[in-house]
Amino acid sequence: MAGNRSLSEYYARRALEYESIYSKPERQEDLASLRSLLQNLLRGQDVLELACGTGYWTEIISQTARWVTATDINDEVLEVAQTKKFPGNKVLIRKADAFTLDDISGLFTAGFAAFWWSHMAKSQIPGFLRAFHSKLGRDRLVVFTDNNYVEGSSSPVLREDEEGNTYQKRRLKDGSEYEVLKNFPSANELRGYLKGRAEAVEVRNLTYYWCLSYRTRPAP
Repeated sequence: MAGNRSLSEYYARRALEYESIYSKPERQEDLASLRSLLQNLLRGQDVLELACGTGYWTEIISQTARWVTATDINDEVLEVAQTKKFPGNKVLIRKADAFTLDDISGLFTAGFAAFWWSHMAKSQIPGFLRAFHSKLGRDRLVVFTDNNYVEGSSSPVLREDEEGNTYQKRRLKDGSEYEVLKNFPSANELRGYLKGRAEAVEVRNLTYYWCLSYRTRPAP
């Protein structure tokens, strides 16, 4: 197992098989609920999406959003995203690092990231939120969604580091193995990161997924 390989390399090599995770039979009811929830939350919004990957969730939210600027660091997943037929020519695909968002600007009314929060080390989150919120401005909607840990459906946790980050072993179809950072924050932990940074914080828990929504702090 190549534990020292980067997360970006893992997702680059996983690009063509990434969306198979959404085929698990036991998750279909939750996925239907999550798709509907995200479409309703982001309806009519000009969205800055981070870590869009292959564009699976971009395609879903673009059904109701006014505009989506979808970003990712990996050329390999962006190439897959570019093949999607997004509705109404209202999606712009851009390469960007989610931690810096260099060269990304615009008048966004909402921010969104699916299955990204869990791949950040706990120490990275405060700096990430500062950078993300700075691109959005004040009193803007932000939505995150990610996995709950469910025994028997989720990959087992392999280990935990001194910071409390947890890791899973992931195997690709070519047989290569990666140790991947994958955290499963509680609702209270999510709220803790947003203390003093956000208002109207709401955490919705399904069986396999959670959805966090809030507004960035308004101008004083």
